[in-house]
Formats: sequence, C-alpha cells, structure tokens
Amino acid sequence: MELSTSDIQAATSFYATLFGWRCETDPREEAGGYTMAHLGDARVAALSPVYQPGQPPAWTVSFATEDADASAGKVTAAGGSLLVGPMDIFDQGRFAVAADPSGAVFSLWQGRAFAGADLFNDAGTLGWAELVTREAAPALAFYPAVLGWTVSASETYPQWGIDGADFGGVLTMDETFPPQVRPHWLPYFVVTDVDATAASAQGAGGDLLMPPTSIPQGPRIAVIRDPQGAAFGIHRTGQ
Repeated sequence: MELSTSDIQAATSFYATLFGWRCETDPREEAGGYTMAHLGDARVAALSPVYQPGQPPAWTVSFATEDADASAGKVTAAGGSLLVGPMDIFDQGRFAVAADPSGAVFSLWQGRAFAGADLFNDAGTLGWAELVTREAAPALAFYPAVLGWTVSASETYPQWGIDGADFGGVLTMDETFPPQVRPHWLPYFVVTDVDATAASAQGAGGDLLMPPTSIPQGPRIAVIRDPQGAAFGIHRTGQ
C-alpha cells in the first residue's frame, strides 16, 4: 500500500493519529522522501510525494508477482495499459504501475530485499481491497488473466480470492456516484472501532465520504478522505 500525497509531514501525522503508525523517511536524496509506515517492527504501508505536478493524492494498491515483466506483459495482452516500468527500485524489488481496461490504477511488485507489507488483517493494517468500477464484467475477466485470481459467484458483490481466501471485492458504481468519480482501487484498513476512528479522522481534518454503516451480513465500514484528498476505507468484521 502506497500513499502519494502532497504533504508527507501532514499525512504521517494524520495516519499516526488514526492507526498508530510510526513513519520513517528514507534519508537518501535519490529516495525522494519515500517514507515507510510501521506498526511496531512490522512495515505496513508507504508514503511518497506525488510524482508529478497536478497529480491528486491517492492510495495505490500493489499486488505481489513473482515476475513483474511477465505480469506487465499480461496487463497489455488483457487490454490494460502500462503507466510506469517495469523498473528496479534499488535492491528492494522491481515494480510497474498499470491500469486495467477501465482506467483503475494499481501496481505490480516483485519483491527482492523488500517482499512487501509484513502484516495484514490486524488493527491499523490493510484488511480488504475493493475495486470501484462502472462495469464489473471487464474487470472480472482482466484480473484473473493477469494475476490468476479467483472470483466468487456473487452477482451483487463479486469477491477476489487466492487459494480459496478472499481478500477483496468489486463495487459497481450506480447513479449515486458522481460522474467525475473514476474507477479506482479503494483500500480498507482494519480498526477496532469504526465509529471512534471515523470521529478521530474528522477531528484530525479528514472528511467522511461514507459515515459508519453496517453492511447486512458483513462488516461495519466507513469511507474517509484524508486532509490532502486521498480516499480510503475502514472496517471491522462482525461489528
């Protein structure tokens, strides 16, 4: 998980308030201010300055691959596009930035010295990845072809899986979504109390895009926009 933001210092303060992250910035000039977020000793997310002028702050979900170049080839073969790379990041790994046929952006990561996030599904870490799109059918063909995912049979909320374990889903936007909302990946972070965390986010300068809501036969969730404008979700299963 990587946040591209217009203000690293403000973002680290905001997410420390919400999730208790401890952030460390790489001091090397060539690292460009790249900052790693920790819970204890576990690396759970990263933050970086926006890559080009005018780029809106946003979270990007990175998916692991054993071969970034081969996966990049599958992206284009399946109708997606490559935006960056593949390229090496020091000795840490090889990555590419891609977009699916609808334009939803994601990253591919071939880990070397850095395999990726050390912890998932605990409070303050990534617990779910949701593709928000206008049409589900192209995505349901694209991602299994590129990354080998399975797809549940649900017509209302298909879910992504690997080896029988679901890790995300597909939300099809309806008329309640403004037309300017483009297809995107939305990360959900686990919290112990959705309502309290949502209130803390507002107190720290964030906005609620979706107030705390209980999903029938699902988790309690909320969607937040941080003070710089990046959107993310929070959830607690069984609440």
